[in-house]
Amino acid sequence: MSAELAFNRNADVDYGVAEDVAPGVRRIVANNPGPYTFLGTNTYLVGTDEVAVIDPGPTDEAHLDAIARATRGQRVSHILITHSHRDHCDGALPLQQRLGGEIVAYGPTGTTRGAVAPGLGDGFVDAAFKPDTPVADGDTIKGRGFALDVLHMPGHAPDHLCFALIGERTVFTGDHVMGWNTTVIAPPEGSMADFLGSLQRLAQRHDKVFFPGHGGRIETPRRVVRAYMTHRLWREQTILACVDEGVNTIPRIVARLYGGLDANLKVAAALSVLAHLEFLKERGIVTAEGATEGLSAFYIRAASGSDASSS
Repeated sequence: MSAELAFNRNADVDYGVAEDVAPGVRRIVANNPGPYTFLGTNTYLVGTDEVAVIDPGPTDEAHLDAIARATRGQRVSHILITHSHRDHCDGALPLQQRLGGEIVAYGPTGTTRGAVAPGLGDGFVDAAFKPDTPVADGDTIKGRGFALDVLHMPGHAPDHLCFALIGERTVFTGDHVMGWNTTVIAPPEGSMADFLGSLQRLAQRHDKVFFPGHGGRIETPRRVVRAYMTHRLWREQTILACVDEGVNTIPRIVARLYGGLDANLKVAAALSVLAHLEFLKERGIVTAEGATEGLSAFYIRAASGSDASSS
């Protein structure tokens, strides 16, 4: 079982330029690079005469200007949101005020949003975000010259959607699958059980290309999805091995498994470990003692725990 994923971090970005990435599909990258956004948020324009904008990105005037320039002479019919993290959805209303279009997303989930770490609450997710039109798994969004199937893929976020371009074997994956890094699963916002279940669904499809919310296109979708699943199984086993060896707290597990990781990503690593431990708890493999919320619990193997396995 491989411990590492092969990431593609070789990319050049010309911010503000609409790049043709497939017939009828253009990409504009927002100038919001960072440890969680890589080179920036990808905004996709789908269609020619009539256009759907997927993930307008953050509230950034230069980026909104670029979208307006790229769609001049076209009608923006839809503004589609993969999930209500601010780097994807904050630009939706300002863009609608400029160009029109119906804001379409999953909508409120009724679940706890945000993550148990500083800076990953309201500044990370817009818990109050509401689309004009909520959609669900299996719905289809149609415009003149394009149609997109809605795939509800929770895990990274409870409201996460992917959009499959009908007839093209092409999926806009948001943050569910990315080629530049693993997806952050940050409880309670994220759920490892949901994430793995969503990956299973993608693995059963026969797509030829993924366009993610950050980073470049993914040319081998099924291979990458399976690698994601294998990596998560391997990571789960390494975390369980730590618990069995007496490395029983999240900070100590992170120090053991992610010692050389960039300091800016240590919080994401801690949240990923928490997500795995929560999934192990759900299946009765480990139990938590002491504080049972946040990152300070003490974990031990459950008396009746069986060998860990991802599903």
